[in-house]
Amino acid sequence: MSDINVAELKPVGEFGSKAWCEACARYGVQMLEEGDLPADTEWGFSEIYTHPPARLLEGGRETSAYYLMVKDGRITGGDGAPEECRALPGFHVKLPWASICNQSRTKYGREGQMRRSGQEKVMFQQIEEYVGRPNPLGLGDRSNHVWPREVGMALGKGAEEGGGLHNIAASLQTSSPEFADLPVTDMAVPDFDAMSEEQKQRFLALLAVDV
Repeated sequence: MSDINVAELKPVGEFGSKAWCEACARYGVQMLEEGDLPADTEWGFSEIYTHPPARLLEGGRETSAYYLMVKDGRITGGDGAPEECRALPGFHVKLPWASICNQSRTKYGREGQMRRSGQEKVMFQQIEEYVGRPNPLGLGDRSNHVWPREVGMALGKGAEEGGGLHNIAASLQTSSPEFADLPVTDMAVPDFDAMSEEQKQRFLALLAVDV
């Protein structure tokens, strides 16, 4: 595993906050630097969280996002999602903040990742059925994502034992009050069908989905 002791990490901020994004990027850079990446690796990672609570954009911050970039022999990362990074082949997503915030605090390995993904798929389907139109969240196509083997090994190192970038990020995340009373699955994915009508309307508003 990496030299990063996940068990000793303390939460630094909410999902998508500047403090959390900066910390995730810092650890991601460290893991990539410790990995065995080919010298010619050109790869970018960016996650943009749309419609975040206003408190996460205080202080003039324009976007809730963080990035990692491997280019010209340098490994960098930080708060935001610069176009230079997003122009590289890699993993680039733009998602409503509320669609992945709560479950991102859950720690897991490969099996847990599959369970979370399956539960998220159910949630998206339930929302589609409720609003009566396809893809109301405007989710993009993920078929063009690029994960070089060496990059995946570096960022996923030790995931089955509690390590890896996801579990680091989960350890750094504090809870967000918007989810305090919402029903969730065992992986902390919002359980849309189990919500009351008022909760459904509130959750859809968080997602910026018009009914």
